[in-house]
Amino acid sequence: MRFTSLVIELIRARPRLIVWIAVLLQAAMWLFVALVFYRSPPGTLATLLAFGREYQVGTDLGPPLPIWLADIAYRAAGGHMLGVYVLAQLCEIATFIALYHLARAVVGSQQAVLAVLLTMTVLAFSSPALDFGPLVLARPLWALLLLHSWQIIGQRRGNAWFAWSIEAGLLLLTTPAAIFLLLLIVAFAVSTAGGRRTLRGLDPLFALIVVAVLALPYAVWLMRAETLTLPALPQGSELNARALHAAWLLGGLVLGAAAIPALTFLNTGLFAGKGEEPPIIYRPPVAPLARNFVYFFAVAPALGAVLISGLLGLESVVGGAGVVLLMSGLAVVVAAGDLIAMRRARMLRMVWAAAVVAPAIGVVLAVLLMPWTGTNEIATSMPGRAIADFFDESFARRTNQRLRAVAGETQLASLITLHSGRPHLFIDDDPARTPWMNQTKFRETGGVVVWRASDTAGTPPPEILKRFPGIVPEVPRAFEWLVTGRQQLLRIGWAIVRPKGT
Repeated sequence: MRFTSLVIELIRARPRLIVWIAVLLQAAMWLFVALVFYRSPPGTLATLLAFGREYQVGTDLGPPLPIWLADIAYRAAGGHMLGVYVLAQLCEIATFIALYHLARAVVGSQQAVLAVLLTMTVLAFSSPALDFGPLVLARPLWALLLLHSWQIIGQRRGNAWFAWSIEAGLLLLTTPAAIFLLLLIVAFAVSTAGGRRTLRGLDPLFALIVVAVLALPYAVWLMRAETLTLPALPQGSELNARALHAAWLLGGLVLGAAAIPALTFLNTGLFAGKGEEPPIIYRPPVAPLARNFVYFFAVAPALGAVLISGLLGLESVVGGAGVVLLMSGLAVVVAAGDLIAMRRARMLRMVWAAAVVAPAIGVVLAVLLMPWTGTNEIATSMPGRAIADFFDESFARRTNQRLRAVAGETQLASLITLHSGRPHLFIDDDPARTPWMNQTKFRETGGVVVWRASDTAGTPPPEILKRFPGIVPEVPRAFEWLVTGRQQLLRIGWAIVRPKGT
């Protein structure tokens, strides 16, 4: 009897089980990393939560849905970041499960597993795992939108229109790239005979009404926003630089998906053993419309996002790499043919596992080793809870009132706003960003002003002295990093602005 690995047999017999095991193990891995090695939120997540506390319809961070959901998850977890980390991983799980259902409708259950596993390697390298925000929330919404778009266009299932309209409206409330993504769906529908048939009924009109109702409050805020600025189009002399920038962005996307060509190359006949009879993963024939659907949404979002980002000079790809590369794994599986031979399955498993685990290992090594090799700060190594507790308690002891607002350096101030009292964040160098607080309100309620201390006296930076004249700096407070290494202690200068009447 010819031996076949257990994984291959499970892919054949229980494909959905393999998908759930893979995505749950990946989610558990990232939650373990966060709980053990993160003492502060990654990226700008603390600022996102500070904005979410205010429940504004719109801010300069973008549409409100991810900001609101982050605050709800934070409160539901009792003021612990675990709730936000779990929310980020739920988005990751929902993305892959929706992609599995879409792939199963196109290439069958068995090859759908391969599509999901390939896509996991892409998203592991190219998109954030724990830094919840628009880029993370947009992924499951885009995956669900593609799934129901295929059900409408390819399977003629009219009952999918309602779900499609809800997802489209939520995507508009999640990322500014939603308009670009929705236009791609409309372009595909108009360019195909099956898509044009679906647009002739009343269902698209009802869906449009639902989308408009969901997006109306944010659309009104956009029209009224006085601080809203659009990126300027490049001048003729800037075109070369913008084209080079677009090339770099495209190269970054290709690099993020590098594990797919690596796994494909390792599965070629060059690495097949002599006389080996590799197991076969089969599928039913793929319809031409389904093939075009997969190829279009694997290529058009990436190229369109790179073109827009390069033209406008944006630092990152519009929509995020996790969105524009979502269909890359399925596209490779569709192109591979009806029969996919799994040569050297053990080696393929090892390379795939290394590609999925490598980003988490990189985070752990950076936290443990970088403090010993240089002076670069790691934001997640800041003792966020200790910082927030100290300044909240210090303000309460001095004024006999709870802390209501924090100003100064945005990163440090955002960490303090995560205290259980949830004080307001005041971005004093750009007050328009925080319309719920201004200089007058800050003086009335009182608060703490923080900055990085550059000396033992805690002298405030000149720009802070200019905005808060007359503040008396306190003795700087030193905090230890998670791993101190060769770094100096984190010294925070601070001053109290007493509430009026105290």
